[in-house]
Amino acid sequence: TQGGNQTEVTGFILLGLSDDTDLQIILFVLFLLIYMATIVGNLGMILLIKTDSSLHTPMYLFLSSLSFVDASYSSSVTPKMLMNLVSENKAISFDGCATQFYFFSSFLGTEGFLLAMMAYDRYSAIWNPLLYPVLMSGRICFLLVATSFLAGFGNGAIHTGMTFRLSFCGSNRINHFYCDIPPLLEISCSDTYINGIVIMTSSSFNVITCVVIVLISYLCILTAILRMPSVESRHKAFSTCASHLTAVTIFFGTILFMYLRPTSSYSMEQDKVVSVFYTMVIPMLNPLIYSLKNKDVKEALKKVLQKTIL
Repeated sequence: TQGGNQTEVTGFILLGLSDDTDLQIILFVLFLLIYMATIVGNLGMILLIKTDSSLHTPMYLFLSSLSFVDASYSSSVTPKMLMNLVSENKAISFDGCATQFYFFSSFLGTEGFLLAMMAYDRYSAIWNPLLYPVLMSGRICFLLVATSFLAGFGNGAIHTGMTFRLSFCGSNRINHFYCDIPPLLEISCSDTYINGIVIMTSSSFNVITCVVIVLISYLCILTAILRMPSVESRHKAFSTCASHLTAVTIFFGTILFMYLRPTSSYSMEQDKVVSVFYTMVIPMLNPLIYSLKNKDVKEALKKVLQKTIL
């Protein structure tokens, strides 16, 4: 049937990244190592922040939430992808596909909003340090984190509802390594015009909102840093933002590349490569960025290692 809730397709086949068996084995080993590093890095960051009382500040509450989101959205895609790389059976049920897409898109949306909230947090700390404990009290931090999750999961619900109400009565072969909107719309036998408008409007609104919050926050931060009297205080203020700025640039740079490319240059193969970057590489990089570029995290890690060795 056209456009109803019924569907003749009860499951899908995920075509993955490559048909080459030798390449699949190489990719399996590579992606397994990346996934292990992602889980160890992000869970390690959460435990480090939880156990070290010097890290019980708003900035690190956001960072532990970001680590949870990174581990979660990578886990919504990577285990199934790893199984498909070493298995003949690349099937995923209709409900399994909808569930995978819902959690992936929800956590991905949450990450964007969290990074925007973290930019506001850095602005509050640098612009007015004396008012910072009031501006970023425990209650306000909790509300900002909760808002990020609500926005992300609300966005995921819209996309999932819009995509999986479609009929799939022809091919069930998804040209991707996970359930994503473009390849699903490609194989739907419903009219997908409304879906395209809703997806473009929703995605554009979310990305633009987050990017604008980040840009305004960093413009204010830059203004505040330039007003500081000493080079040392400027350097200290900028170093507290360096790791977040790196994470923001990588995440939003990738997302903007995905959404702002002209449709003439769009290709599913290119899309799959970019998807590998933000489903697996970014969640692995974030804990590395924050541990390598953050003095407090390095100090806390040193203390934990010293305790463990002694």
